[in-house]
Amino acid sequence: MPAESPVTPVTAVLGLGAMGLPMATRLAGAFPVRAFDVFEERRALAEQGGATPAGSPAEAARGADVVVIAVRDQEQLECCLFGGGPVEHGAAESLREGAVVVVTSTVGVDGVQDVAARLAERGVQLVDAPVSGGSVRAGTGDLLIMVGADEAALAAGRAVLERLGSTLHVVGPRVGDGQIMKTVNQLLCGIHTAAAAESLALAHALGIDLDRAVDVLGQGAAASFMLADRGPRMVQQYEVEEDGTGGPELRSRLDIIRKDMNLVVSLAKKAGVATSVAAAADQLYQLAMSQGLAAEDDSALITLLAPRKGR
Repeated sequence: MPAESPVTPVTAVLGLGAMGLPMATRLAGAFPVRAFDVFEERRALAEQGGATPAGSPAEAARGADVVVIAVRDQEQLECCLFGGGPVEHGAAESLREGAVVVVTSTVGVDGVQDVAARLAERGVQLVDAPVSGGSVRAGTGDLLIMVGADEAALAAGRAVLERLGSTLHVVGPRVGDGQIMKTVNQLLCGIHTAAAAESLALAHALGIDLDRAVDVLGQGAAASFMLADRGPRMVQQYEVEEDGTGGPELRSRLDIIRKDMNLVVSLAKKAGVATSVAAAADQLYQLAMSQGLAAEDDSALITLLAPRKGR
């Protein structure tokens, strides 16, 4: 039988962005947590939330039972674990044999499988566990977690996973199965966000009050999670002042959904499945990035379709 995870596993969280920070503070409410991010101000925020800040991934992971990684892409994942870029000492330097790494990021099948193989050589297990639900739900432990892992790795990381997620689905026993399910999830998220932007841009261009449009659309067959979540922020995009103040809180950068849609298109091509609607949405995000919106909240997509007045 696989060994159960400790009741209060010593936990490290690497990456304190929009998802990693609320996950770190959520975990710190139950377990001893050390947290790392390349930006000092993010480490300070984690400390305010109850975590102990660490100066490197290696320091954070030293003696940890579970290492949770919440980063943007495969490159950052590899830097956190093996060093590189702004990270001099990766977590793999100090990971003990028998520890488990939980990858909550959307990095693609090949990326997570490569990392799992390299960690296995050190006697470290990996749970492929991309999450969905956004930063607010991350902070309340209400995430959807899609797991690809064998029984032993899952048992070792279960206490942490159950602290983070209200819905835990084991979609397969292989590392990479979680990434596949998350990629399918992101196909819908990317399309729904683009569709919400198009519909609200049309309403805006035709003189319909956008707050009312979001309310009406959210009560009928056109309703979706992405409309409910992004719709109000799309309305707020038209409240941005000339100096850049105002507007919505940055919760999900546009370059992240573009990265995810690129994974969708690439995986679909590899599988030989036509995903023409996803491909069109992918191109819309790429166009938005070319117009300088990469670091903006992805609700800014609406301003590409119906520009702010005077811009």
